[in-house]
Amino acid sequence: MDLNEEDAKFLNSLRIQPHGFKFQNWARTFSSQPTYYVAPTSEQDISRIVRIANKHKLTVKAVGSGHSPSDIACTNAIMLNMDKMNRFISCDAEAATVQGGMRLYQLHEELKQRQLALSNLGSISDQSIAGAIATATHGTGIEYGDMSDMVVGLVLIDGQGQRQECSLAHNRSLLDAARCHLGALGIVTQVTVKCEPMFWLRAVQEPESFISVTQDLHAVAKSAEHVRVWWFPHTDNAVVWRANRTRSRTRKSPESFVRDRLYGFHIYQMQLLKARCFPNSIPHLTREHFARRFDFRREWVDEGFRVFNFDCLFPQYVNEWAVPLDQAAEALQELQQWTDESGAWVHFPVEIRFVRGTSVWLSPASGDQVVCYIGVIMYRPYHRPVPYKAYWQAFERIMRKHEGRPHWAKAHGMFFHDFVSRYPRFNQFLEIRNQCDPHHVFVNDYLRRHILPPGTSQNQQESQISTENPRL
Repeated sequence: MDLNEEDAKFLNSLRIQPHGFKFQNWARTFSSQPTYYVAPTSEQDISRIVRIANKHKLTVKAVGSGHSPSDIACTNAIMLNMDKMNRFISCDAEAATVQGGMRLYQLHEELKQRQLALSNLGSISDQSIAGAIATATHGTGIEYGDMSDMVVGLVLIDGQGQRQECSLAHNRSLLDAARCHLGALGIVTQVTVKCEPMFWLRAVQEPESFISVTQDLHAVAKSAEHVRVWWFPHTDNAVVWRANRTRSRTRKSPESFVRDRLYGFHIYQMQLLKARCFPNSIPHLTREHFARRFDFRREWVDEGFRVFNFDCLFPQYVNEWAVPLDQAAEALQELQQWTDESGAWVHFPVEIRFVRGTSVWLSPASGDQVVCYIGVIMYRPYHRPVPYKAYWQAFERIMRKHEGRPHWAKAHGMFFHDFVSRYPRFNQFLEIRNQCDPHHVFVNDYLRRHILPPGTSQNQQESQISTENPRL
């Protein structure tokens, strides 16, 4: 990479990792080696970085926690760590404006000081706010949208180094595209997100029959403000988690270090390591863990963000799609039939969540109807590979049959022509992408593979999938 002395000096002044640094996502399934891994502290820094990239035909990508189990943030050129752009800017009773690099856990604490909270959350809060909206991160609740739906304004630095501002009242098309931006439109430096008064949630988690859940999935989805279902494949066991706002105050979750941490994390990881050699033991492990960890009622009350979040255990392969709620029960029944008949041994849980439709152009929940997110998982004990491709192929075949759309953060098998038919505003998104980034400064392998028309951009490979191949 041949830069002039002035440009190289500037990038080196922001460098926070030495040359040769290897970036890996959280699950260690994708990696890249950015020549410059830098931490900008201002929009001016980012504008200058983008102009340098334009001059030298380099790629720029921003990264937060790296939690996406795909290569959506990978590049071998210039990677921006946004952790130094994490300032709380302003708020009123209905919305807060923060810098794009602020992590969600930092945002929770800032809002708490002001007696405010986000209305809904996903399972973790390690992501930056700009990263969370980039892929329409979601929680659950049929009256609640995903995190992109909460955004009412943002600022980004586009592919020519220009500052672009948009809101519900100004530049609305850019807002609806950028609320789920995929890192394709620019570097998001500010986000204004809707809030509500701080609240507590009363959560109840109890076992139910999976057959009974799928027989009346609409009723289950409507049975609380926030509902999440975990199904345990190879069994008829399920756990239904329900949460509602409450005036009660904190009553801690009845967690046990021995049961939930020692057995549910450390021993389970060792058991899954052993199961790589004896995969037919997986159904027994699933029944055992359900009986010891989930086959009883739990109830607790805490601040909303503490109830929404939970431990995602250890690294994993994960695939998640959104299907219309009206088709979700049939899709789940077909998935159950496949796991029963295929001879494949798959890990628990299959996670089921519900999200209100949204006007965000590329949200998997885009449209007027409630969607059901269905997520499958295969854990990687101690980062070791496990067989998952047959499971993924069957799962995606079922999801496609039921008009599914993949979660953008996950590795998936849909491409340009698929998305043209799945998203009514997809071509409009690409038009705005072309306006914001005419020289493809933000285009990496992920965008080239999934978003751009075939043959549009032919830059060198910028990410590497884990090359470990399971022998099972």
